[in-house]
Amino acid sequence: MKYTGRILLILLVLVVATMLFYPTIKWYLFTPSEEKDLALTRNIQIKEYSLGQASRDVRNLRALVAEDKNAALPEEYAYLEKAADVKGNAYQVLSAFKSEQELLDVVEAHYRDRLLAVKKLSTKVLQLGLDLRGGMSVLLEADLDAYSAKTGNVPSSGELTALLNEDISILTARIDQFGVTEPDIRLQGDSQILIEMPGEADPERVNSFLQGKGSLTFHLVDASLTNRVKEYFSLHPSLAFNENGSINVPDFIPSGRSLVGYYEEDEYGLDTLKDFVVIYDEVVLDGIHLISANTSTDAKTNRPVVDFRLDAEGGDIFYAFTSSHVGEPLAVVMDGRAKSVATINSAISDSVQLSGGFTREEAENLAVILKTAALPLELEVVSQQAVGASLGDDAVHIALKAIIVGIVLVLVFMIAYYGPAGFVADIALLFNFYMMISILSAMSFTLTLTSIAGLVLTLGMAIDANVIIYERMKDEMAEHKSPYEAVYLGFVRAFWTIMDSNVTTIIAAIILSILGSSSVKGFANTLAIGIACSLFTSLFVSHLIFDLFVRSEDSKGIRLSWRKNK
Repeated sequence: MKYTGRILLILLVLVVATMLFYPTIKWYLFTPSEEKDLALTRNIQIKEYSLGQASRDVRNLRALVAEDKNAALPEEYAYLEKAADVKGNAYQVLSAFKSEQELLDVVEAHYRDRLLAVKKLSTKVLQLGLDLRGGMSVLLEADLDAYSAKTGNVPSSGELTALLNEDISILTARIDQFGVTEPDIRLQGDSQILIEMPGEADPERVNSFLQGKGSLTFHLVDASLTNRVKEYFSLHPSLAFNENGSINVPDFIPSGRSLVGYYEEDEYGLDTLKDFVVIYDEVVLDGIHLISANTSTDAKTNRPVVDFRLDAEGGDIFYAFTSSHVGEPLAVVMDGRAKSVATINSAISDSVQLSGGFTREEAENLAVILKTAALPLELEVVSQQAVGASLGDDAVHIALKAIIVGIVLVLVFMIAYYGPAGFVADIALLFNFYMMISILSAMSFTLTLTSIAGLVLTLGMAIDANVIIYERMKDEMAEHKSPYEAVYLGFVRAFWTIMDSNVTTIIAAIILSILGSSSVKGFANTLAIGIACSLFTSLFVSHLIFDLFVRSEDSKGIRLSWRKNK
């Protein structure tokens, strides 16, 4: 590859690395701590804060206009001009809104969108692990009574372990689906699962992948009673809820039927009651029979639908039921809340399609819920508590100082021992470190003490590659080779030595990542990423820098120490 192409490739890698690292830079350097604290609270608290701030701002604006109709619109409310599509003073902008509620909604959305964007950003940055930052610990206990009631069997010790391992697999899958930051999920004792989540102690981060304890069920909807309930509550809205906030079941609901709420996610990601549904108590199908769920588009209506598959037993049960209930509505109920109501269009066996007039986002959310909702063995939360970092803040600062001092000493040593060539090794090392941090940041990687150890070890190995190359160059120069030949042969003959040692280490890292525990995986993943980066920087970046200075047979000598070449 020509020099220009190699330079462009390095610049491209640098740009991509910066793009990958930008969320972490933005989070830790440019996001105010007040916004971080607010964004990392529960979504209900973000909602309450946004509503409160919006109410305050609207009152202040109204007071400003009442005092002076010609008052300028304060700079912090400039976003209202765009929303109102009007430029002018405060009175003109506020007058463009049809109602105070419309104005309130716009101001609330301003706070909400900003905080939710910060909350989303927090899931895309380099995290600190439980041992460095603290976090949340959740202990789950197997609900053997619920399992026995559902299956009629009491699991043996071996069966219980197998069921818990299946639960762990589903919980692990939910991490990817819901974007929770790398919890450590493992068996504890004979019937418990321990989850340790690094980061802020936000219960919603746990609930986001613990939702659906195994109570995903399908029920037939009583359409006539549902319409009657809706009409009744529209005439008597004050009778819809009890004093404790639960749904008030009217007297005309007979036994064998249940009134449940139909919930959808609002702008804050919170389940919000949208309607009421009357369902038959009889469970048509239990979610335990679900195998997979995905979204697609209906060929006729071109609207999003949810497709899911059942196991053989579930397919037989569902086919027998749907054959005799074509045209009737079916509800998907999770933890006592209706999440979807769809019409049975035809007899269905193992391949099911739900078409409920979903938006694309609603269909995708429902597919995630169906895909990861049903646990083979239901779990109960025994304890949920915040966990402090095992190291104090002082210890963390000392560890960071040690890393920085170590890197600085390595940089100084390379310059002191190899002279001007040491600068090349240092540039490659810093480039390597930047690439590593960028990739780990893009993966929302969680840094623990073990992963930091892998990071430091990798930097040492990166310098080792440069040492091997430089010593090979010295050997070539001792044989009176020209600087051009020394550089070329130094890199060529050191190539396989470096590749052999690094490839074997990568293989070991991969095995550790597959078979090791969570902390060992962190070490292995960091090591593997670091080795890949060091191969690029030592064999490509360093080589290019030398080639730029030694471009032909007539080039002047290269300096591999501070002593003058003889």
